Amino acid sequence: MARVLLLGLTAVLAACGAQPLRADSAEPPRAILVESPPTASVAAAEEPVPQPQPDQTYSAEEITRAASQFFGEASEGIAKAIERTFSDYGRPTAYIFGQEGGGAAVVGVRYGEGILQYKGGGSMKVYWQGPSIGWDFGGSASKVFTLVYNLHDTYELFQRFPAVDGSLYVIAGASVNYQRSGNIVLAPIRTGVGLRAGASLGYIHYTRQRSLVPL
Repeated sequence: MARVLLLGLTAVLAACGAQPLRADSAEPPRAILVESPPTASVAAAEEPVPQPQPDQTYSAEEITRAASQFFGEASEGIAKAIERTFSDYGRPTAYIFGQEGGGAAVVGVRYGEGILQYKGGGSMKVYWQGPSIGWDFGGSASKVFTLVYNLHDTYELFQRFPAVDGSLYVIAGASVNYQRSGNIVLAPIRTGVGLRAGASLGYIHYTRQRSLVPL
């Protein structure tokens, strides 16, 4: 019976397009103390620590380099967006790089997926989705590089993050706005043909598995 249920669950995940986590990444990584540069590959979680030390956060130079490599360019807009975020919140605990798509005309939907990356090398795939209400316009298809602040336990990422009203900043083809829940702050930097320049009143829900329901 257990084998039948397992086969059934696997079929459902495949039908939904879900991508299961690797077996060696069953436990989400925490911030870890390892002196090595961030990478784009999904790594297995290492020995966790309850709170990160100062050298477990990224410098502005490290974030600028990683973002420029991800976007494929070192543009003024990306640099200014990072500068703005560091000025407001300082050094991030982690970052998420990925892609999102959607479209909005008064009421819209946003979906995305990417890799959560800690400075020590721990990483895992994450997903996000949610409604978007406001002045968003245009069908979006863009890369997203999100700075993550005050995330001391990966499980705390998997919740809803409302957009901070009035936080949108757009310059030279890049934008950044803030999403916040409790002490955790996310600062997604977006570029692309479908760049959203709007005052979103929605929220983004981060999950461990892909979901087609933006709730």
